Amino acid sequence: MAQDTLRTYRNLVLYEIYVRNHGPHGTFADVEADLPRIQSMGVDVIWFMPIHPIGQKNKKGSLGCPYSIADYRGVNPEYGTREEFARLIQTAHALGLKVMIDVVYNHTAHDSVLVREHPEWFHQDAAGTPVTTVPEWSDVIDLKHPHPGLTAYLIETLQGWAEFGVDGFRCDVASLLPLEFWLEAREAVARVKPGVIWLAESVHARFVEYRRRAHLSGLSDGELYRAFDLTYVYDLWAMLQAAFKGVVPPSRYLELLRLQDAIYPANYVKLRYVENHDQPRIMGYIPDRDQALAWTAFEAFNKGAFLIYGGQESGAAHAPSLFDVDKISWGDYELQPFLSTLAQLKKDPAQRQGEFTVLAGEPAIQAAWSAPDSGLYGIFNVTGEHGAVSVELPDGVYTDALSGKDIPVTQGRVSLPAAAFILRTGALPQLPLLPSVLMDY
Repeated sequence: MAQDTLRTYRNLVLYEIYVRNHGPHGTFADVEADLPRIQSMGVDVIWFMPIHPIGQKNKKGSLGCPYSIADYRGVNPEYGTREEFARLIQTAHALGLKVMIDVVYNHTAHDSVLVREHPEWFHQDAAGTPVTTVPEWSDVIDLKHPHPGLTAYLIETLQGWAEFGVDGFRCDVASLLPLEFWLEAREAVARVKPGVIWLAESVHARFVEYRRRAHLSGLSDGELYRAFDLTYVYDLWAMLQAAFKGVVPPSRYLELLRLQDAIYPANYVKLRYVENHDQPRIMGYIPDRDQALAWTAFEAFNKGAFLIYGGQESGAAHAPSLFDVDKISWGDYELQPFLSTLAQLKKDPAQRQGEFTVLAGEPAIQAAWSAPDSGLYGIFNVTGEHGAVSVELPDGVYTDALSGKDIPVTQGRVSLPAAAFILRTGALPQLPLLPSVLMDY
């Protein structure tokens, strides 16, 4: 972990926006108009998927992928102008929101500014043609790190965006670049703007394995934490997906959460989510609505920052295309109150000041935040069970923070919720950890 990473980043709520599909016109102005609603949900950071011009050579779909970038220093005219983006940032800052942009420094579009001006900065085949090292990424070509000129150009670009007003960088496939680059970039950006937030898209363990076998860069999450404040949860994503599907019991995933605490730095921050632009919508992935809500509530409650993917608050099951106009159908924002409550709970004293403990995995996930003067006790019915469950709480009546209803605990048991309860408690006693064969033998 970066030594200066703040533990309070665990209380952040990020909101991911794809400008093209967010509003009726797909513009910065659309997003700016929507910022007050987003801020009211308890969001702290707006993360913009790439805002740069998109390459047209070998593009995917009718409009191309935002991660196939033609110019790192420009803005996509489809979205608006630099001046309009600057105004959007100013509006966000006035609302207390930070702005994070996507940076994609592993590859560019085939017709990017850099391939025209500096072909020597790219991986090339025997004929001298720039190529990608990931065959399925046919619309991009890979930059060849390290190269002094390339490093200087990219760092100057990052500094420029920081001076422009950007507060953070989400770094696409950060695992594929040398760690030395990210360490140098973090230090250089801090000189022009201290406190910039760095989020790494770390990659699946199998992809790290593949890269290393091919003698290419493949950084682990542990390595990335030297330069980044937050990383993705792709280290556990395969197991989480298996739990979503019911292929493995939730406890298998929960055991790995305990392992994260042991193998990462004490101040590590994971970005927790149930969906993002690369993954299916949770409502399309888990057919049972209550189970989908239970998983959403648990990942928001989990130790780490929480991500809301634009449109999630509509209860959407359809994941918008990256390559075409595919507008979000907002409806009446049916899940906004639910997500807003989860976001606000990230700021609760129990989560800000307390310790997180996973207590049980079956028949429902149980977890708690315990601070000196307050606590939150979560029961997440991710398997759709019925009946009652034993809990680590004294008998009494507790208020559910999600619904506002009183929930009785009688003889150490509580009726299972349809989706989830998050009960407000006083200070909690020492709680037993979830048993784990990974940690306890």
